[in-house]
Amino acid sequence: MPLSRLLTLIIGISLILVLILWLIYSLSSLYTQIAWTSPLLANILLGLVIVLLGLLIFAFIYYLGLFGRSKRKSRRRRRTPRVPEEKTEAAEETLKAVQKQVTQIQDEVARQELITRSREIESILSRGEIQVVVFGTGSAGKTSLVNALIGRMVGKVGAPMGTTGEGETYSLKLKGLERQILITDTPGILEAGVVGTQREQLARELATEANLLLFVVDNDLRQSEYEPLRRLAEIGKRSILVFNKTDLYSEDDQETILARLRQRVKGFIAVMDVVAIAANPQAVRLENGEIFQPETDVMPLIRRLAAVLRSEGEDLVADNILLQSQRLGEEARRLIDNQRRRQAEKVVERFQWISAGVIAVTPLPGLDLLAAAAVNAQMVVEIGKIYGCELNMERGKELALSLGKTMVSLGIVRGAIELLSTALRLNVATIVIGKAIQGVTGAYLTRIAGKSFIEYFRNDQDWGDGGITEVVQRQFQLNRKDEFIKAFVQEAMARVIRPLESQSTEQEEPNTPSDW
Repeated sequence: MPLSRLLTLIIGISLILVLILWLIYSLSSLYTQIAWTSPLLANILLGLVIVLLGLLIFAFIYYLGLFGRSKRKSRRRRRTPRVPEEKTEAAEETLKAVQKQVTQIQDEVARQELITRSREIESILSRGEIQVVVFGTGSAGKTSLVNALIGRMVGKVGAPMGTTGEGETYSLKLKGLERQILITDTPGILEAGVVGTQREQLARELATEANLLLFVVDNDLRQSEYEPLRRLAEIGKRSILVFNKTDLYSEDDQETILARLRQRVKGFIAVMDVVAIAANPQAVRLENGEIFQPETDVMPLIRRLAAVLRSEGEDLVADNILLQSQRLGEEARRLIDNQRRRQAEKVVERFQWISAGVIAVTPLPGLDLLAAAAVNAQMVVEIGKIYGCELNMERGKELALSLGKTMVSLGIVRGAIELLSTALRLNVATIVIGKAIQGVTGAYLTRIAGKSFIEYFRNDQDWGDGGITEVVQRQFQLNRKDEFIKAFVQEAMARVIRPLESQSTEQEEPNTPSDW
């Protein structure tokens, strides 16, 4: 309880007690005096005083109760908009970060796409519209549902705002909701052929951008329908599962299907968010031969849709904007990561053959190559620069030495020699086999080191939970596959071995008779 309210309560109670004591004494004296002459009048006066005292106590308690309730209400009014506001601010910060990241992307097409999507999210943020997307198979009756909602939904319907390949986006206004509602009919999913696949991709993109998803089925959920619905729920999509075409089933069958649907989506869609409707009931021929067209039955969905939008509309808009901005941020980071990886892999490829050439020309007595070769330290420095880490040569040598020792201790150096010796002896002349093995093995080990350092810098100069050992072992396993070794040896033949063979031939030429 606040201190001010506690003090008010103590002072009030104290005053009341003092007044009660004073009144008791005064009334006692007055009652005694009046009772001698008129006992009835004395009793009436005493009753009036007691009633007035009771009213005073009641008014005091009632005032305190109203004060407390008004405080709680004012706090509630202040707190209510904070949740979406915080999410909106987070989305704005994410979009600012994306705009900074965009400048680092070299691919012009990808950069322009990110800029466009960022502006679209900013536009949605400023307009504050609620996007309701109707999603499902083409046979579930999505278009009929949209038409029924537009025909029956309370509020004003605007003109179509755009096409989706099969349907349109309409602007609606719902009573009791300040935000405008956009309802979109998407292309059907699970359609055959290339065109069907493209249309489904468009539908999925629209679904991921929705504030609220109406997933339409006309029977029990198939596995092919369940999976996209579950994945959309996993990324945070608020969904209502709509069981359409109920006019085709008996009441018992309807209840059975509804029970199955609610059981299947238990855990990510609430029971009350599974709704049965008949958006376009089939005509019925009566006994007299006349055709009777039943009215659409979409009111259960309209009532649920209105309840969700009125109670959760602000949060749905804020959640979706935050989700879209985060996904855009992830896409920007992915593009930058792929770009850096490609640049770093080019550095690794360049230095692996530099290392091979240096070792082949000046063979080392052992193959503790990474600990001795300054070329690998320079490679580390250049990879670090790509990832925004400015390292000097001393730090580069420390990292190269540490990784080199790890490779030796894990037996990777010995394993690389054995692996490449077997492959090279089948393709290389005996005269250069020693230099070839050392040179090509040096290139191979430099490659593993470089790939390991890419992972190190990608993780903000952290080897991860498994440490440097796990990273190096994983890279060795990835680079020892038969198809890779075959391609690597072929490239080594051109870059290392043939120049060595040419050098050996030139050294032998002075001993031939033609040179005498």
